[in-house]
Amino acid sequence: MAEEVRPPRVFGFTGTSGSGKTTLVEQVIPRLIARGWKVSLIKHAHHGFDLDTPGKDSYRHRQAGCGEVMVTCGSRWALMHELREEAEPTLAQHLARFAPCDLVLVEGFKQEAIPKIEVYRAANGKAPLYPENHHIVAVATDSPVHTALPVLDVNDAEAVAAFVMDYFKHPQR
Repeated sequence: MAEEVRPPRVFGFTGTSGSGKTTLVEQVIPRLIARGWKVSLIKHAHHGFDLDTPGKDSYRHRQAGCGEVMVTCGSRWALMHELREEAEPTLAQHLARFAPCDLVLVEGFKQEAIPKIEVYRAANGKAPLYPENHHIVAVATDSPVHTALPVLDVNDAEAVAAFVMDYFKHPQR
């Protein structure tokens, strides 16, 4: 009988531009892996992006009209899918494309109904998201905040990783 494939845990990091989301996630990932979790990540970009280099074969094939172009070698592969006139896929549709793993970290997708940590820095001069976003379960910050949510030191990636793992022991938060 085939082994049951369960959906991965999904946990997000959100915050305004320049808050340090990517830096924090980059520091949390190896700590989760060190605890034995297989981790993947999806990052939502608000602007167009391109992984291809203009003039390279895969770029030229995409520009010629291919809906998907896969680039592969002995150490990695990447699949580029052009949406053309299609609607942007939902987070759930993207998650369904991942290989099995223990945890998918999500950077961005502010309004998705997934548990997330807000990375907040008062020095950015932007309002926090946690008062209005009820999917935020903790705030990682370097400044005092007034909230009933758990407050984590944004500079303590070990504590943030421990919080993420603990969250899945007690997901009713």
